[in-house]
Amino acid sequence: MSQPSDRAALYLRAFDQAISEHKDFRLHPERGREFVYVARELLTIPEDVARVVRKLAQNNIVAERGRDFAGMARLVLPLRNAEDVPDVVRLLRDPQQWPGERTPVVQPHHVLFGHGGNMHGHPGQPPRVAAPLADPDGTGSGLGKGVTVGIVDTGISATAGGDHPAWLGTAFLSRADEVDPAYSGGDVFAVEGGHGTFVAGVVRQAAPGVRFDPERALDQFGLGTEEDFARALSAFDERVHVVNISMGCFTQDDVAPEPVRRSVAALPTGVVVVASAGNQGTARPSWPAALPGVTAVAAVAEERDGTRAPACYSNHGHWVDACAVGNRTSTFLRGRWVLPGLPDEVYDRFAYWLGTSFAAPHVAGRIAATMTQSGVSAAAARDQLLVGRPEFFPGYGVFVA
Repeated sequence: MSQPSDRAALYLRAFDQAISEHKDFRLHPERGREFVYVARELLTIPEDVARVVRKLAQNNIVAERGRDFAGMARLVLPLRNAEDVPDVVRLLRDPQQWPGERTPVVQPHHVLFGHGGNMHGHPGQPPRVAAPLADPDGTGSGLGKGVTVGIVDTGISATAGGDHPAWLGTAFLSRADEVDPAYSGGDVFAVEGGHGTFVAGVVRQAAPGVRFDPERALDQFGLGTEEDFARALSAFDERVHVVNISMGCFTQDDVAPEPVRRSVAALPTGVVVVASAGNQGTARPSWPAALPGVTAVAAVAEERDGTRAPACYSNHGHWVDACAVGNRTSTFLRGRWVLPGLPDEVYDRFAYWLGTSFAAPHVAGRIAATMTQSGVSAAAARDQLLVGRPEFFPGYGVFVA
């Protein structure tokens, strides 16, 4: 049997390969300050475009206006500057370049990634084959009834309703643009294929009566841009009460990404946003989890004997609000996991996985369940679970069982 360290290293390599093979994405590799970005693209706000374009021209960079999104202006740099985005942003953020003026709002176009896997040097684990979950026993079937959780992720499996009639079958509307492509070829899973389907199952385990509305912001390799995120967050088909986001990004200089911030702020009043903290084992903020008003969720590791401890892979810090068990069994797909050097693993609709990706939807589901149990709003249910309770461990927030 392969060792966890072998699987982790090969899984990390698969993520690295997904980035390196993407024609538009680049990794800024500065240790401790890593982030992934879209080559050639700068984002600013419309009122700063003219100033930024002039400053770029003074440095012999001719930028073209691209298609705007989420209230942001997109500037496209010449091909020769494809790798220069971090340096260009550093130049434009330097107050000495703007004597007597406000420094403009400018950033790379960051890439978000799913938190079921990992990047930036702290390997996660691919899923493991798991025995099927028993059907819901009906005791808590009313928990979450009348509540809809939006799930921004890789989308949902094309066969989710038929594969999991008791867990997922009647809980969502199936739409073609929300389907997770899942596979890299044939029946072989891509590195985060099935991630959204797994997350949906975790939500329903916590609140068996809840509906969910999946929106696709990540591809099957677990990668998506801020533009993809903004589009998904504005595309819910149903009125959502809680939104689960099991993904995030690091940013240049750890500055909050403006399109992500604006997209979250544009959600209707009263919607509670729950986001995973990330799996790099650092206190560095992951976005959107670190945004004010977002419920950031870290992971706890649960052993077979029921003992719990902070998960070593989990991000943590003053910006984290809650934690939950991150190693879970949930709904998955049929297919094969192939990591070079290890035996293939064949899956039949269920998997065991670990990550803050799977702690967050448990908290989202518990908020939905509390809404029906107590007859309260999403915000009041969140506060009922979290406010006035002690931290599980410094930097991990309140434990949600």
